Amino acid sequence: MLDGYTWGWDNGRALIGIVLIYAFCWAISANRKALPWKIILGATILQFSFAFLFFGVPKLLGLGGTVEGGDNPVVKALVDATRYGTSFVYGYVGDNTLVAQPFTPFTTAEGLVPPSFFFQILPLIIVVAALSAMLWHWGILKWITNAFAFIFRRTMGISGPTSLAVSANVFMGMTEAPLLIRPYLKSMTRSELLIMMTAGFATIAGSVMVVYATMLDGKLPDPITQLFVASMIAAPAAVSVALTLIPETETSRATDQPADFKYSSTMDAFSTGATDGLKIVFNIATMLIAALALLYLVNEGFKAVPDVAGAPLSIERILGWIFAPLMYMIGVPLDEAAKSGGLMGVKTVLTEFVAFIQLANVPLEDMDPRTRMITAHAVCGFANFGSVGILLGGLSIMEPERRDDFMKLAWHTLLAGTLATCLSGAVVGSLPYELFSRG
Repeated sequence: MLDGYTWGWDNGRALIGIVLIYAFCWAISANRKALPWKIILGATILQFSFAFLFFGVPKLLGLGGTVEGGDNPVVKALVDATRYGTSFVYGYVGDNTLVAQPFTPFTTAEGLVPPSFFFQILPLIIVVAALSAMLWHWGILKWITNAFAFIFRRTMGISGPTSLAVSANVFMGMTEAPLLIRPYLKSMTRSELLIMMTAGFATIAGSVMVVYATMLDGKLPDPITQLFVASMIAAPAAVSVALTLIPETETSRATDQPADFKYSSTMDAFSTGATDGLKIVFNIATMLIAALALLYLVNEGFKAVPDVAGAPLSIERILGWIFAPLMYMIGVPLDEAAKSGGLMGVKTVLTEFVAFIQLANVPLEDMDPRTRMITAHAVCGFANFGSVGILLGGLSIMEPERRDDFMKLAWHTLLAGTLATCLSGAVVGSLPYELFSRG
């Protein structure tokens, strides 16, 4: 212990895990003689810098609450604002006040029905999408994105369009961010394409980030900051992992700053953002229905199989065994590696949405806070089988001539995106948990 901070073997193992992840990427690299060690070093330094900037500096200044301290004010304001709108549109379904006698069978012990995920949680995406579009039109979000792009360009030496795509993925979706560099997709090298695609898989959009933070409130210290930093830490890792798998051997021709998409007015930004948010809501709802139904059917099928190790088989248990070594390697204790690995597997096979729902439903007493934090960082990305089709479809529409390249890079992208989020988990896992607890 050093000044109230604890550090032990689990933290040290996370540091070793960072080295092992890059060693694995080098072992399967397309060109093992061209290990980009300077970029790997720069990315790692940048990752730890982001962690200290967003958590260490506030800690030194004595800011922050605790996990028991209640809602984050930003998230609470967004939730309250969304509830205000949904209560008008959906009535008692939207404001969670269904207590009348005819509906009593649906109420909880506290007199309220359980929150409706579609009518009360998902509409947050519409609100955040509209706000994000307006912030982009006003130049605020654009300035922040360009600032981070400058940092990535200077620290890792990637081209202007590529760095812009990487930074934009921290705030936008994996299919929206490439729109900023659409004119340069035709001239980007295979390595640059992989960087752009991996960044989309290693991060999550700001619209769904707020939803995940809402679900994890009370389960994770300052969840909105945690998830934002998870994407920030994973972004440079996406660059270094991608370039380790497919080192750059060509001269980049995408060097100029591309033109970005624009809104004609604030009202255009508001309406377009809200409409795009609605599309995301329906897409998520559709995917969740199908994914959860598939999960149920598979687990029902496993009931016909005899118990294994004293418990029935389930897809979560099987995926947990598969991903347990990876989670142990990035700092999760051995006795919780399978549980954490199961969530990582669900995220990969189904979606991160299902993984976050399951993580939020794990009682506080059933998972160590540090394990929960590492797991949240590791599942905080779009790297899953379903996203492969979504990304390929979007990019093929933007630049049909590069469709074959997109297809050939698809599985590299899934692997690289998964490892990049695991590097994010390893970075926070290597640091004392007290740094993030905000106590």
